[in-house]
Order: sequence, then C-alpha cells, then structure tokens
Amino acid sequence: MQLAVIHSRAVVGMDSPEVTVEVHLSAGLPSFSIVGLPETSVKEAKERVRSALLNAGFDFPARRIVVNLAPADLPKEGGRFDLPIAIGILAASEQCQSDKLSQVELAGELALSGELRPVQGVIPAVIASQQANRQLMLPETNGAEAALIEASHCVTARHLLAVTSWLNGQSELALALPAKLNKQPLQHADMQDVIGQQQAKRALTIAAAGRHHLLFYGPPGTGKTMLASRLPGILPTMSVQEALASATVYSISHQGFNASNWRQRPFRAPHHSSSAVALVGGGSQPRPGEISLAHHGVLFLDELPEFDRKVLDMLRQPLESGQITISRAARQLDFPAQFQLIAAMNPSPCGNWGNPHVGCRSTPDEIRRYLNKLSGPLLDRFDMSLEVPALPADKLHQQQSDGESSATIRQRVELARLKQLQRQGCTNAQLSSSQLHQFCLLSPDNLTLLQRIVQQFGLSARAHQRIIKVARTIADLDGSDSIAQTHLTEAVSYRAVERLMQQLAN
Repeated sequence: MQLAVIHSRAVVGMDSPEVTVEVHLSAGLPSFSIVGLPETSVKEAKERVRSALLNAGFDFPARRIVVNLAPADLPKEGGRFDLPIAIGILAASEQCQSDKLSQVELAGELALSGELRPVQGVIPAVIASQQANRQLMLPETNGAEAALIEASHCVTARHLLAVTSWLNGQSELALALPAKLNKQPLQHADMQDVIGQQQAKRALTIAAAGRHHLLFYGPPGTGKTMLASRLPGILPTMSVQEALASATVYSISHQGFNASNWRQRPFRAPHHSSSAVALVGGGSQPRPGEISLAHHGVLFLDELPEFDRKVLDMLRQPLESGQITISRAARQLDFPAQFQLIAAMNPSPCGNWGNPHVGCRSTPDEIRRYLNKLSGPLLDRFDMSLEVPALPADKLHQQQSDGESSATIRQRVELARLKQLQRQGCTNAQLSSSQLHQFCLLSPDNLTLLQRIVQQFGLSARAHQRIIKVARTIADLDGSDSIAQTHLTEAVSYRAVERLMQQLAN
C-alpha cells in the first residue's frame, strides 16, 4: 500500500472542521513534504515524526513522502497532526494495519521518544467526531477533558506503540475517563472579611443574583477591589450547559484547562495595560480574549479609566449581544462572551475628589479629562453604579465584620436566581424588551415615579430598562412577586455615576 488516508480535526474558532491526512510514498530521492497550508509548527512535524518513529522501533521509509492536509485552503497549526502523519506513514509502508482507519479520528502531538502530548481544542473535536460517527483517539492527558462530553467513547493512549498495537488488534485502549471533581468549591475570600461598606455588599448581592453589571467608584483603599474579589464566592454554581460552554472556550485557548474545577465560574481580572486583542480576542489566527474566557463568569476591570478608551469601547457591542465577532480577510469567527462586568475606579486622578477626610489635589479640568476617558455609552451599559466611601477611623480597628458570610449570601442569591430561571428562563439582566413588559410590570404610581426620575437625570431608554431589571432582582431577593416602590427606589439609588457626572457638569 502506497497511500494511506487518516482522519483528524483542526481548530478554527469554536469549531473543529475535519482534516483528511493523505500520506503517499513513491519512488525517488528520499524527501518529506507537507502540503495543505501548514503553519510553521505543522511543517516542523517532519522532524518530530521521524525521530518518534525511529525511537519507537519502526523503520522510516527511505522514499519520497508527500503528506497532504485537506482541505488545502484551511490553515493548519499546532502539533495535533503529528500522530495522524506518523500513523499514515506506518500504514502506507505496511508497518501497521489500516482496517480501522476509516472509523477513527486521530489527534496528538508526538515527543521525540514517541510519547503523546496533549493538544488544544479537544471538546469541539469530540463533538464533531460524534456527529461524524467516528471514534476519536487522543493523548491520555486529554482524556479528562474529552470525558466531559457524554457518550463520547473516546479512547486515549500514552505512546505511539499503544496506538499501533490497538490498530493491529493486539490490545485495547482505555476509554477517556472524567477527572475526579472537587466536591468542595474553590475557597474564595469571604465577604465577612470586609469591614463596613454594607451598601456595597448589598449592591454586590443584587448584582450576583441578577447577573447585573456593576461599577464601584470611590477614594483609594476603600475596599472596591476587595469587594469585587469576593464576588465569585457568592455566585451560583454553573449548570452543566454553562460549564461545558465555558470549558469549550478554555479548550481552544492557551490558558490550560482544569477538568476537576470545570463547574467553577471563571473570574478574569486583566491588567489595565491589556491590548484590544488581549481583551476582546483576535490575532492573525483569531483566539478568544478575556471577555470570552469570562464566558458565564465575571470580568473585573480594576482602575477602569486607566484602560485605553478605544479598548473599553470595544466592550460595548459584546455587552449587548453576548458574543464577539472577529473579522479577517479570509474568514469571520464568532466567540461567546456572556460575561458579567464588574469595574472599579477612582473619581479623580488623585482619587480623593469627594472624600471628606482628604483634600482633592486635582483641578476640575483634570477631573473632567480623567472621567472623559470613559464614554457615555459604556457607562450607560452598567446596570448599577455605587460610591464606596472612605471608612471612619474608628471603623478601621474593628475586630470583626458585622455583615453576613459569603455562604449565607450565596444561599439567598441561589434562591433568587432559581426564581428567575423558573419564571422566565433567564436572569433578569438578560430580559428582552418583550419579557420586560411581561414579567416586570410597574404600578401606575411607580411608573410615574420612574418617568420623573428619568427626566430629572436625563437617563436613556437603556438606563430606564436597567433600573426596572434591577428592581425586579431586588424583589426576587425579598421573595416578592411584584415590584414595590421600595424596590424601585433602591434600584434608582444604584445610579450613582449619573449623579457624579451631573455634579461634575455643574
């Protein structure tokens, strides 16, 4: 047999298209060519495959070897084609049987010793192989990730020799087994460690219950970052569907994937020097950015005005649509981005504008330039904003917090979130306009009050709707079926950034 055909999978965005690896041996001077739009890492497979075959005890054919990765117009990258190429050479040179090759798909990077190393994009590859009715063979270290897909029937191997023995019918490969899940959730910092700031804790609880975007502002050292870092400890556990969607993003990224903690919501906190590509995704071969890595989790942006304004404005569309579209000349890729945005900032360059205990060193023009780094449309997309004031000196030496623990708050958040899902099938922050009229009806008095507030502060239609959504979440936390005036007035109180801008304008 001079020609062997092996099935494999590439990774393009969130998809895993099929790649047919064709290996042909012919007469002529010994050579090894790989065609089919391979990237540098794929071209280097020639040396890895040659050494792996020799170190595993196989003969490397002294023939003219041509490897075609079809389709030819699809870019291929990474070491995932090492194993298919090696098996193709062995099958074409009749050093292993080829009977099973039409029913299986192979993916794996080869070490020079012949051992198999893990590859990226396992979850979409498993799903695609299921749809093609083929069995996927992966490196052993990818087994726990592959086992997240029910009825995947993937098999794993540690060495090239185990794969050839399986193809020859001499042994069986182990099925991919799930990792041992951590029964206890990750230990997050407890909310009870935060002294004072009861209103900020209340706002964080509401944000967690309804998945609302929240902005904290205040002087340095008042606990804004401390509060935000405790949000994961009060969030509900992800559903299986949410966890699988988040795991798929990590599977195709360079971040690494821990299958034992796959039900934990991601919490991403990029530095303010992050580029647009790092935050929203992109690159010559588009990769998911921080907003996609925070899918079904939290994206925390500390020191918000220190981010580049153009970078921040790129968040506006994903915040509304829940996905990011990366367009390139050759293709267009979509990445999911249903994240909860939590941000913190100072009200001025020196940080002390409005602080009764410390004088502000910034001039009004400096404050305007500082706050103008944040565009109005971006600020309008925050459901809630709140000032976190400096604590009195006597509070700083308090030995114990007088607030609830994260575990207690989480129970109330889970009950409120469950109520939302049972009523409308989504969180309150995700309500559409039609659902808003159906599930968030206001009494005539409350409607008149809200209209008056909107006119007074010049709020947009988006802000009008977000106030109602927050009020609905507050009612859910109180166990109320309807939105009362107290719920609405509390929701209005979480529009501090509009009051801040109005004060600056005056």
